[in-house]
Amino acid sequence: MKEVLEAFPWAQRALFRHFHIGGCSSCAFDPGETLEDLCQRNDGLNPTEVLDRIRESHDEDAKLWITATDAAQALKIEGGAHLVDIRTSEEWNAVHLEGSVHMSQSSMQTILSKWSRETLLIIVDHTGKTSLDAATYFQGQGFKQVRCMEGGIDAWSQQVDRSIPRYRLESA
Repeated sequence: MKEVLEAFPWAQRALFRHFHIGGCSSCAFDPGETLEDLCQRNDGLNPTEVLDRIRESHDEDAKLWITATDAAQALKIEGGAHLVDIRTSEEWNAVHLEGSVHMSQSSMQTILSKWSRETLLIIVDHTGKTSLDAATYFQGQGFKQVRCMEGGIDAWSQQVDRSIPRYRLESA
């Protein structure tokens, strides 16, 4: 599984979405486990079919990315896009993009009840590694144009506005 996850970084999302594998402790898998072993202990799934689904999901996910430069252009158009920041409150308080909305319980209610499902919705995180799950959620809520900012706010600070400070998260 380690090799599968390296080749397809969001394979775990695909496994959960299509087969309910890897989303909880009862169906978790070990990175040292082979794809064949995983399939065998999950109702004898066909490894080729599972790998095909992972590839399809990977291709679908790739369509969700938008560069920081393209996001900046979309945001310049009046009513052209919304920017939703899914980083932690601490990260948001330290630095955020003008006009962005921080994801919270309150903002989520506003987004779901008042925002047009047709307007481009751009998800931003720190480095572009966690936004796909949020994008999938919004797609499930009927938003038609959801994109994830490739490289997150870190890319924005390098490609669009160098006045936005870059930062590193310290691991606990």
